[in-house]
Amino acid sequence: MAAARRIVVKIGSSSLTTAAGGLDADRVDALVDVLAKVLGQDMSGTGASAGVGAGAADGKEIVLVSSGAIAAGLAPLGLERRPRDLARQQAAASVGQGLLVARYTASFARYGRRVGQVLLTTDDTSRRAHYRNATRTLDQLLAMGALPIVNENDTVATDEIRFGDNDRLAALVAHLVRADLLVLLSDVDGLYDGDPRAPGASRIDEVRGPGDLVGVSIGSAGRAGVGTGGMVTKVEAARIAAAAGVPVVLTSASRAGDALLGRPTGTYFHRTGRRSADRLLWLAHASEPRGALTLDDGAVRAVVERRTSLLPAGIAAVEGEFTAGDPVELRDTEGHAVARGLVNFDAKEIPRLIGRSTRDLARELGPAYEREVVHRDDLVVLHRPG
Repeated sequence: MAAARRIVVKIGSSSLTTAAGGLDADRVDALVDVLAKVLGQDMSGTGASAGVGAGAADGKEIVLVSSGAIAAGLAPLGLERRPRDLARQQAAASVGQGLLVARYTASFARYGRRVGQVLLTTDDTSRRAHYRNATRTLDQLLAMGALPIVNENDTVATDEIRFGDNDRLAALVAHLVRADLLVLLSDVDGLYDGDPRAPGASRIDEVRGPGDLVGVSIGSAGRAGVGTGGMVTKVEAARIAAAAGVPVVLTSASRAGDALLGRPTGTYFHRTGRRSADRLLWLAHASEPRGALTLDDGAVRAVVERRTSLLPAGIAAVEGEFTAGDPVELRDTEGHAVARGLVNFDAKEIPRLIGRSTRDLARELGPAYEREVVHRDDLVVLHRPG
């Protein structure tokens, strides 16, 4: 933890706002004070802060994934609680996002630190060109000394607006920016083996793998009523990040400084896997399939076991409405999802391709049809049959 150079920090709505909605300036400032201390800046923005030597913060970079846009927009719009309908959620996000970034801008300005807003949707990260743009933007902000503040683009998002209160987004951003550590800040100081408010509940200090969570009752962590996440989404985010080679600390916002400075706190999730192709992690965990292709048994074996591309000859059926470039689910004949990929044809084109060889299709329909329906570079295996 102490050696981590590039750190992604995620903070939820309940840690930044009041229960009635609206930003709590003191809470925002308290978080910024901690982040600035880790970055080694005093109130003049000119050097190491008191109590932290330059070496302790030398070379540190932070990406902040911050919820709170919808919650921040509640009070200004006269809403007493988070609305259920999507249109009013988007309206609240539109008002609140500006307030949220303005508050961060003013707070970081006390330390002479610039911030940059980055709003993402899943399309920005599952499509190849969009993904490169997101990566370049975040890398360039860090290179220029600005602190990126990432949020979902809730104003235009649909299914993405229910993305687990940005916990999963934070895990994916940690992978996107090649972070050394992900810190998930909650209103509870770690993962407990039961309800943390119940007598006898114990905090779990380390998680080395899924086996350590067997029999653990994971309840909701949020109690403020303005966010959408809970302990379930945080543990799932930790699992995604750890499997992608990024260790995770889960603790309370009040103990953020301990986590960022490498002091023991909260629950530490050890790495359980290695870093994979970046876009494929997003494709597996962030994309929403627009349709499905049913594969015959031979195609399932080829895609899942041999990791080949999906050819027209292996397709048995198609469903849904999608266009070329959209994510689709690949299913076996029993309807189980075995993979997900970006399709190269529109849904209306697929029926005349089913079961045919690319050579025959090229001869009849032209050279544009002598290609894969889903290329192996745009495909991620989800499940191995049997």
